[in-house]
Amino acid sequence: MTQLIPKKNLSGDQIEDLKQKAIENFWPHARHTKDMFNEVGLQMVASAKDVWVDDVSGNRWFDTLAGMFLVNIGHGRKEIAEAVYSQMTDISYSPGGTVTPVTIELSNRVAKLSPDEKSRVYIVSGGSEAVETALKMAKNYQLNIGESRRWKVISRRRSYHGTTLATMSLGGGGINALQNYGPLMPGNIHIEQPDSYRGTLDCARDLERAILHEDPSTVAAFIAEPISQSAGIHIPDPEYWPTIREICDKYGVVLICDEVINAWGRTGTMFATEHWGIKPDITTTAKGLTSGYLPIGVAIASPKIASAFNKDEASTFSHLITFGGNPASCAAAMANLDIMENENMLENSTNMGTYLHEQLQTLMKHQIVGDVRGGLGLLAAIELVKDKTTKEKLDPKTIRKMQESMIKHKLLGRATDFIPISPPLCVNKDEIDHFISQMDSAITEVETTI
Repeated sequence: MTQLIPKKNLSGDQIEDLKQKAIENFWPHARHTKDMFNEVGLQMVASAKDVWVDDVSGNRWFDTLAGMFLVNIGHGRKEIAEAVYSQMTDISYSPGGTVTPVTIELSNRVAKLSPDEKSRVYIVSGGSEAVETALKMAKNYQLNIGESRRWKVISRRRSYHGTTLATMSLGGGGINALQNYGPLMPGNIHIEQPDSYRGTLDCARDLERAILHEDPSTVAAFIAEPISQSAGIHIPDPEYWPTIREICDKYGVVLICDEVINAWGRTGTMFATEHWGIKPDITTTAKGLTSGYLPIGVAIASPKIASAFNKDEASTFSHLITFGGNPASCAAAMANLDIMENENMLENSTNMGTYLHEQLQTLMKHQIVGDVRGGLGLLAAIELVKDKTTKEKLDPKTIRKMQESMIKHKLLGRATDFIPISPPLCVNKDEIDHFISQMDSAITEVETTI
């Protein structure tokens, strides 16, 4: 029988043994294997509670990103584990052609919380699958209503919608897509993102121009995040999304809102689209639905979309995901939503988001901080620049120093052209103050080296 190592406070020998095993067999995501053993090293974590994460040496870190924009209720909630355990001891997987009560209950609950309570909910295993499902659903919908020429999808440059070949084709490609994976999927058209810092905030009409250029009879769908994380977390103009909705309706284009990051309280509401009063045709979510305790994703189809698949056998949505509707994941989601509602986490997201945005203004004193953004829940950003006047972006070497400085100050997160900020929704003022203080010190340290 395999002997499990202690959860934390490992000895030096135990840590070195794990590092050696990692050298031999572990393949990290989106990192060179040698990168684990540079000056930063392999970061091994062992336990976590609320906004804090403990590594195997007993050091405590502040989680600036809620894991990967998903641990909304905070770390270490035993209620989730208990709900999952209870479900798995009953039945852990529903055989083909069957469904468990918890899967039905979750579908109903998600629909009731969504922009249209009469929606149908297609459950999958994660965000990439949710977007892939939405793309197929949108194209299949157009076929079912007699629009067989519609197959193109419009998305926004610099957006991120997943890691499958189809989803990374959106936005112009994911991580080194063009260089490493050959040609992207055809039929993907790209328009500009809203950018409140560099002057392209009001760009909704770019969508109409693209539709007309491609021929409306060939365009199946438009997909975008309400607030794009990958493009820098810019809050769009108040008229942006109503205009997008109007354009999609005008030309018969399916509107897909990717809320894999935005949904489940991240922006202070269950769904970010609530801020602009629009109803997407399809909404994709994942991450925060279980707060990352187990994998899950959903594609939420409005009644208009869902009804097109109910005509006859030929109209069936012939799409299958092995772990879609997994009972344990659904139980985790139900418990997660209970916690969110019982502990008023949407209200806390709104209040602490306002406080975070206010405190971020204090960082504008730094020469490499060009802009701070936020104000809608706990989704914010610090823009890094070489020159505030020209808004020239920071060079890769200095960005690397920023990343290393954040690690030195025990901030779990990332630094690129900007630093995204997305702590668990349970964060309080003292914890935000701690984060601001450490980030202030980290930026100061980098500035002394320029």
